[in-house]
Amino acid sequence: MDEVAEGTRFIAGRYELGPLIGRGGMSDVHLATDAKLGRRVAVKLLKSSLAADPVFRSRFRQEAQAAARMAHPTIVRIFDAGEEIVRGPGGDETIVPYIVMEHVEGRLLKDIIADGPLPIAEAARIAQGILTALEYSHRAGVVHRDIKPGNVMVTSAGQVKVMDFGIARAISDSAATVAQTSSILGTAQYFSPEQARGETVDARTDLYASGVVLFEMLTGRPPFQGESAVEVAYQHVSEPPVAPSTLNPQVSAAMDAVVLHALVKDRFERFQTASEFRDDVTAAASGQVPPKRVDAPADFTSTLFGVNPQATADTEAAMRQLSVDDEERRSRTQSRPPVAWIWAGIAVMAVVIAAVLFWAFNLERTPLTNQVAIEVPDVIGLQYEEGGQILLDAELRPEPSTEVSATVPEGQIISTDPPAGITVSPGQVIDVVVSAGAQRITVPSLNLLSLREAEAALIERGLVLGTVTAENSSSVAKDVVIRTDPEQGTELRAGDPVNLIVSTGRVRVPDVRNLPIGEASSQLTALGLTVSVQGDSSCTGQLVTAQSLPPGDQPQRSEVTLRYCSGEAGASGADDSSSSTLRGPGNNRGGGRND
Repeated sequence: MDEVAEGTRFIAGRYELGPLIGRGGMSDVHLATDAKLGRRVAVKLLKSSLAADPVFRSRFRQEAQAAARMAHPTIVRIFDAGEEIVRGPGGDETIVPYIVMEHVEGRLLKDIIADGPLPIAEAARIAQGILTALEYSHRAGVVHRDIKPGNVMVTSAGQVKVMDFGIARAISDSAATVAQTSSILGTAQYFSPEQARGETVDARTDLYASGVVLFEMLTGRPPFQGESAVEVAYQHVSEPPVAPSTLNPQVSAAMDAVVLHALVKDRFERFQTASEFRDDVTAAASGQVPPKRVDAPADFTSTLFGVNPQATADTEAAMRQLSVDDEERRSRTQSRPPVAWIWAGIAVMAVVIAAVLFWAFNLERTPLTNQVAIEVPDVIGLQYEEGGQILLDAELRPEPSTEVSATVPEGQIISTDPPAGITVSPGQVIDVVVSAGAQRITVPSLNLLSLREAEAALIERGLVLGTVTAENSSSVAKDVVIRTDPEQGTELRAGDPVNLIVSTGRVRVPDVRNLPIGEASSQLTALGLTVSVQGDSSCTGQLVTAQSLPPGDQPQRSEVTLRYCSGEAGASGADDSSSSTLRGPGNNRGGGRND
């Protein structure tokens, strides 16, 4: 993607590409600026080879739209997606798919793990953040399919954010090669057994991968390693994982049980929901025994969560598991008699029917105020402090973001998503766009420009000329800018005034009479004046007795003659005068003549 970044400054005519901040097997990520909204974003440029497949392009657009609808603090927002046509040096056109995402300041989880195993509490906290994001996405009907440390960011404030929702499915549903798919979906270290067998995946696939990530955070390495992706995938299908505590003695038995439960081969026997997984992680991290915890056997040869980890440890059994479907695997791992399941189903149905009847008979007497949906209030035009409180009072969760606006005053709410009038459930996150005011403009350097040139430069920047103040200067020509107020580099808003201080073309000449000739000459030459001196031998003391240029404002580089007492004590009173000329800075220094 380097050639795209170097030859293309803007993507979609809107996103100005900046430095490269990330690189993967199938994409590069650039820091960029959204020229329309004036905000920093991250632009992911995918390999152009993917866009050659029309199935990918169609699926890519669908998945990007689905991911863009998800708004949650633990998910990196997708703002835009599309395809950019780039013309190469030879005139050939290349299609480059791109995704515009929220820019997150922080570190990738894979870089954090590279420093070594995480503290147990920190690993549990990050796992809880990942599972919270998955709970939200699974409820929205979006399966990530590529949960791994390289797709998890931890911000500088410790917030966990999961990225790249939908991209894995767009790749796997297209005609991309196996090598391309592996690059997008990550290494086989995070494959679920059903992924390794090429079966249809669902939300439980994400939970298995989350278990792998939790294992790696606790131990510093994934549960399965090998020299090839095929070897690792084989282990996911057939080999039991070791308990994390065998690699990190700090891991508790409760946390061992949670991780091993998440890594059960049969998806019907592992965690079924992200909230169930998160609750068990929370319990284990606090020193409690998870509600569904089963003590892990020391030798891992007995049944764990209804599954014998070594039931498929030999090569022949592993190959059989790779070729069977879900229904056959369920019947083979079932440990309870079918009759028990029938009676359990009857009991559940009886409870459901009784609950429905009870609800029907008490419908009129049951208050529903806490169950109805909430209509999003109209807070547009209010200050965020007021509008945000209104949303909180309505049991909603405002999430503010800023946007540059030349028409909406700073601090006022521009829009909400979902908009006002839409009914949502209690606790729904409401994205609130708050005006950041007019666009910030930096005061340019106007020094040594003429008044007309300076005014034109301000108008070009979107600023206006304020007051013009004249000030004496020994070096700056008349009507040329000496300095600005505010000074160069200050950030202003569009339409703000900038005051100019310009030169009068004059200097203020001081009264140097009765000063020693050397001091008087220095003062005047420092003002850029040409100084001539005449000695008067009739008096002594080397003091100036007269100056040809009176004190006050005088034109720059004027000539002034100083007369001073040059006689020596005890000498004759003859009037023996001498003269010399001194020129100020910027002029040639003249030689004196003594008569």
